[in-house]
Amino acid sequence: MVTVTIDGKKLEVENGLTIIQAARNNGIEIPHFCWHPSLSVAGNCRMCLVEVEKVPKLVIACSTTVADGMVVHTSNEKVKNAREAVMEFLLINHPLDCPICDEAGECKLQDYAYTYSVGYSRFEEDKVHKPKRVLLGPHVMLDTERCIMCSRCVRFCDEIAHKPQLTFTQRGDHIELTTFPGEQLDNPYSMNVIDICPVGALTSREFRFKARVWEMSATETVCPGCARGCNMNTWVRNNEVLRQTPRFNPDVNQYWMCDRGRLETFRPVNSEQRIKGPLMRKEAGVVEVGWDEAIARVASELKSFRKAELAVLGSAFDSNEDSYVLQKFAREVLQTRNVDFRRHIIPGDEDRLLIAADKTPNSRGALEVGVRPGEGGTNAEGILRGIKEGAIKALYLVDDQIPWEPDLVQTLSRLEFLVVLGSVETEITRMADVVLSASTYAEKNGTFTNMQGRVQRLRPSVATLDTDRALDGFAMSRLDKFGSQFDRWARGAKRDARSTWRITSGIAVLMGAKFKYQMAEDVFNELATQVESFKGMSYRKVSNRGTVLKPQKQSNVSVHA
Repeated sequence: MVTVTIDGKKLEVENGLTIIQAARNNGIEIPHFCWHPSLSVAGNCRMCLVEVEKVPKLVIACSTTVADGMVVHTSNEKVKNAREAVMEFLLINHPLDCPICDEAGECKLQDYAYTYSVGYSRFEEDKVHKPKRVLLGPHVMLDTERCIMCSRCVRFCDEIAHKPQLTFTQRGDHIELTTFPGEQLDNPYSMNVIDICPVGALTSREFRFKARVWEMSATETVCPGCARGCNMNTWVRNNEVLRQTPRFNPDVNQYWMCDRGRLETFRPVNSEQRIKGPLMRKEAGVVEVGWDEAIARVASELKSFRKAELAVLGSAFDSNEDSYVLQKFAREVLQTRNVDFRRHIIPGDEDRLLIAADKTPNSRGALEVGVRPGEGGTNAEGILRGIKEGAIKALYLVDDQIPWEPDLVQTLSRLEFLVVLGSVETEITRMADVVLSASTYAEKNGTFTNMQGRVQRLRPSVATLDTDRALDGFAMSRLDKFGSQFDRWARGAKRDARSTWRITSGIAVLMGAKFKYQMAEDVFNELATQVESFKGMSYRKVSNRGTVLKPQKQSNVSVHA
């Protein structure tokens, strides 16, 4: 440890840190453009200039290492004048695009222009004009005029994605960011360059011009794209998901997120094929019905079958709370041991950074809470075989939207009674006797358990008619911030969808069980007392970064089971 003084504060900091790191660790923010905590030091923006006593000139805080007894000034008159000069040079050729720029409201250049610039320009000549609307790849667009040459995007591709696809060409004020000849920015993590770009040079082709940041609400949640469970923010306007961006978690995904997780996972939430309420097959065909009628029909039908004729197939896309209530319903109410869920593992479709071969977010959690065959019961493959042979006649199925092979679809047609909990219309929902409209991850309150055994929070970002009952204390506190906006979305919600745990609890009560859960937190609190690996957990302890499952002495839990 070394002792340094920064802006009059004497601090003990770890030896080897740079000034900007030492200051940041102690709550002192030094402005910067090119520096990023997960990238190498470039030192080319000069915005982080500070004064170190006994050093003849200003130094850049991003590459200057602390030394014992060092005295640093980050905001004296000399430093302020230097920052004003840096900002003046950066803005000389920068276009006045703020009114139409997607980065407005999130732009470091815009923020620093207000804080550190003099507020006017002495430059009267014509600005250097550079290409606009350049397609760097399938998801990223470049406005070259806005680029300040910080090189963050170049270093990200080289050091994090390990795909050198970006470089600078030309010299001086004609320098331009571009791709290497014959290359395009198409690595699986390409959209991270949009997040780390400190200005509006790199923007999303999918999100471009859709909304201002202040017009959306951002909800902290977890990506359902694979078993990694990347932390992210879901951005919503008018009850529609417009984008998803990574949220920092050093134990899971650092600052990053794959393109598929950003773009593909929220499509079902906004889909035109969303199931808007319960459906039931009658003599006149499939018709919309109320929840009471649909649940009563399911309870009545399930009672008519023997235990061995019943089976339950859950989903690894469901939350821990959903899966816990589902297995409890199967064992205590239906008293069947035929319980399982379908796996979706694609060997080879993974990498060393974030992408996992398991394309479901909660396989580990489903197994931990008990969605697996009981003693003498059968797994998913056995359940389908039992249906084909006529031994299993009724199936309670959570539709995970994983494509079914044609012969398996044909197998399900042999059932005497099929109830499906689904969010989007699929081939399976169309053949069901009863369809119960289920919430997506973006409409749920609950938890996922990732491949590392880390339990992480899901929070609703999109409103359904059931959202008011799904909100916990954290979400209710958000209503204070986005109150009128969120209330308006909730009133305009047309989807009457419910979480699996709530649907299943309603059926269980009609069948004589005493499931008294009022909210997802009630389920989790019971789960945390009944499942050994979850013991001692609570929503408060899970917090924003998650909590790792307690190790079990003898655990036969395997996501490949």
